[in-house]
Amino acid sequence: MLMEGVCRHRLHYMSLQRRLSRVPDYLFKLVLIGDSGVGKTQLLSRFTNSGFTHDHECTIGVEFATKTIEVGEKLVKVQIWDTAGQERFRALTAAYYNGAVGAMICYDITRPSSFKNVEHWLQELKTYGQPTMAMVLIGNKTDLRQQQQVHTEEVVEFCEERGLSFLETSALDSINIEEAFMMLIERACQSQSKILVSDEPATTTLPPTTIVLTPGKSLEMERQQNESRGGCCGI
Repeated sequence: MLMEGVCRHRLHYMSLQRRLSRVPDYLFKLVLIGDSGVGKTQLLSRFTNSGFTHDHECTIGVEFATKTIEVGEKLVKVQIWDTAGQERFRALTAAYYNGAVGAMICYDITRPSSFKNVEHWLQELKTYGQPTMAMVLIGNKTDLRQQQQVHTEEVVEFCEERGLSFLETSALDSINIEEAFMMLIERACQSQSKILVSDEPATTTLPPTTIVLTPGKSLEMERQQNESRGGCCGI
């Protein structure tokens, strides 16, 4: 029985390696934007290498990382750019929106100013980004829920008015990191697929998704609880 399990694991690993060694169907550039200190770099680190650095210094200029993942039957290689949030670097980072098909806009749930500035980042995307760009709003640092000053209900209303998808995360506790990036990547896939098959301006066909989490619960726990009630986690 032990050998049978080892063989199945080895076959699964070899199959995964074969799939990931093929040429990607898509190469996407994504950007992480938001005020300095909201946790953009930590979110990127968690997604690409499961890491977290407690004494991380603010990003200066631009850093990026890559990851290859499967979305349905498609193999997607994403290049994720972590743009500095400091005011003095905004002119520098504007050039890096060029070619990006998706943007993750981040704020800190304990810092109202970082949420207020989301309007600025949306305007910057409108100015420099593609009109078909997929966008997801992320409220980070749910591990500091007791210090939360940006009310989730306010953000939900904000996102509904602007047609944005929204998810709360914790880079420290590694909560909803994979889900947040996959939400953005899937929307980018939808948008880019439509561009490839139509001459009409592409729009994201997936509806905006707002996921409100109960403190201490992961996205999967919320989904299971909603399914048991016959409901859905999306709005």
